[in-house]
Amino acid sequence: MSEYDYEDLGLVAGLEIHQQLDTATKLFCSCPTALREPDEAERTFTRFLHPTKSELGELDEAALEESRVDREFEYLAYDTTCLVEEDDEPPHELDVEARTVAMQIAELLDMQVVDQAHVMRKLVIDGSNTSGFQRTTLIAQDGEIDTSEGPVSIVDIMLEEESAQRIEERDDGVLFSLDRLGIPLVEIGTGPDITSPEQAREAAETIGMLLRSTGKVKRGLGTIRQDVNVSIEEGARVEIKGVQALDQIDEIVRSEVGRQAELIEIRDELQSRGASVGDVTDVTDVFEDSDSGVIRGALDSGGKVMGVRLAGFDGLVGRELQPDRRLGTEFSDHAKRHGAGGIFHTDELPAYGVTEDEVDALREAVDAGPEDAVAIVADDPETADLAIEAVADRAGVAIEEVPEETRGANDDDGTTRYLRPLPGAARMYPETDVIPVDLDPSDVETPELLTEKVDRYQDEFGLDAGLADQVAYGRKMPLFEQAVQEGIDATFAAGLLESTLTELRRDDVAVENVTDDHLLAVMHLVEDGDLAKEGVNDVLSTIAENPDLSAEEAVEEAGLSGVSEDEVREAISEVVERNAGQVEEQGMGAFSALMGEAMGALRGKADGGVVSDVLREEIQKRA
Repeated sequence: MSEYDYEDLGLVAGLEIHQQLDTATKLFCSCPTALREPDEAERTFTRFLHPTKSELGELDEAALEESRVDREFEYLAYDTTCLVEEDDEPPHELDVEARTVAMQIAELLDMQVVDQAHVMRKLVIDGSNTSGFQRTTLIAQDGEIDTSEGPVSIVDIMLEEESAQRIEERDDGVLFSLDRLGIPLVEIGTGPDITSPEQAREAAETIGMLLRSTGKVKRGLGTIRQDVNVSIEEGARVEIKGVQALDQIDEIVRSEVGRQAELIEIRDELQSRGASVGDVTDVTDVFEDSDSGVIRGALDSGGKVMGVRLAGFDGLVGRELQPDRRLGTEFSDHAKRHGAGGIFHTDELPAYGVTEDEVDALREAVDAGPEDAVAIVADDPETADLAIEAVADRAGVAIEEVPEETRGANDDDGTTRYLRPLPGAARMYPETDVIPVDLDPSDVETPELLTEKVDRYQDEFGLDAGLADQVAYGRKMPLFEQAVQEGIDATFAAGLLESTLTELRRDDVAVENVTDDHLLAVMHLVEDGDLAKEGVNDVLSTIAENPDLSAEEAVEEAGLSGVSEDEVREAISEVVERNAGQVEEQGMGAFSALMGEAMGALRGKADGGVVSDVLREEIQKRA
């Protein structure tokens, strides 16, 4: 996609960063924040969710549209979830640890913490919350971060509960898992101060660095999500949900700017043509003998084909808005929201088994001329009716404006798809089951920034710049901090956490089975002289295969129990004796070759430094 003059287009963008907190328990109960496998579920239950009016008697448009799709939601419950997640017990008080971490984040963002936290309900009926709403509370306001293109304001920090994990999409509903529901989550919203794709990415990277500086945020896929709000001067505010990778943000902004710019050009062209949307028409008779697989399948199942004339739309329905996504794709997204598999339109027909004669008959059936387009939906009668009406509505909007809406980020390519209308203010109302809590940031310790940690690791521990950066920004930074506080050599700890684990992972060792407690215990064994550094890989591999083993048991299992200095000397003497001729001829020149043989003979049971010293002595005796 070509680069645009963003200033000329009036680009305005903002971010909403959603980050899971790595707390011991969930936000409104004492259940752990650990994720589970679906096959570990102990039981299931089902729910149907419906929208309700706010206390002002208003009904949120996004919730109303969601309710038009009748779906059953099934939930997996575990021995690590409770009645709070199931909405069968009132929520407990707002988690203390989560509140503290949220206030630390507020301090890093130069924000003002509110005096008292009041929990609110945010209407959500897509099944991701068993209650039909998400609990959220304002923690702080009025902050700012710096970027190379100028400051970006931070409007607020909200502390809220994470939604249930979506496991499976079904024809009549969705399967969710309750393990994730209720994990504390901070939502950080910026002001509409971002004016370029590059600035959007830089702002997100800066906020991400500040979050990780607390050492109390979860890491990995799905633990942080970015929503991007984008608009241009003649366009509309569009919220793009679920951007999981930082390196996608700038491309998402570019792609959305391009989509809105194309929609504006299409709008102007439609208005110049005097475009309009005709009445919805049953065109089943046109296709009663069709060989199209999609249409035939619908009709053979008792379905029908509905069509709508799009006057003045010829050639524009197939116009590309984003790579491989056209105006017709936008229409199709709306049809899919009502259960249809998609649409066909005359800008792409004849194709998909639809013949030219059928296209001519279709045009005649809806009274479409050469300057017009026609869209059709083939499905069961109810779905076809709902879907074609949605297409007609979206086509009517295309004539007038770029619509405000919520869109979802597609995988990897920067494109997006329609999800639902933008939520309104009627979506939020007070939570009466949780008492307000006073917030006092004066006792909250301000975390050290990751950038400051990099400098400190070099100055205090003598790590080189690259390793210091890896450790500070790595997932194991809190464990590194704990290890050095407990007397572990910093260079050894850094190498184990950043290099050794990476090496084992590349060798297909299941390092995810090795806990932080295992790693810390292994480091202490090395520090205390009970395990040679050369045996660390074997011990960790053993633990990865048998996670129930302690570090000490893994050393025994791997056959790496320590040996005495006498045993080391005896093994090395045998190596030197076997290579007596080479030692007599080369003297210390034989050291390198014999060192490898000696380490192999001891199989990681002795420290390399000890082996080196004894080998030098034995060579000198015989040289």
